[in-house]
Amino acid sequence: MAGNIKDISDATYETEVLKSPIPVILDCWAPWCGPCKSIAPLLEQLATEYDGKIKITKMNVDDNPRTPVALQVRGIPNLIFFKGGEVVERILGVVPKEQIVAAIKKVI
Repeated sequence: MAGNIKDISDATYETEVLKSPIPVILDCWAPWCGPCKSIAPLLEQLATEYDGKIKITKMNVDDNPRTPVALQVRGIPNLIFFKGGEVVERILGVVPKEQIVAAIKKVI
């Protein structure tokens, strides 16, 4: 995992996402998911652009089933935006950068 995106697990979800002092994007993905791979470079770019303002995390849904089930993730890629430990926005699938930026601006 390059740059400013942090891989998290079921075990680190609470600390890294729910207790984060800044808003968080949780990217639920899987290695076999083509759309997940296609959105990854955009997330890397956004992690750099919004460094310090928002934390971008990734969770492999195959390796960490508990959190995605609790969050009712039914499709991937699934970007879940958290502020103060609460889900405030969701984006499912590959979308234009502008749509993700608009969601980021709502939470920062």
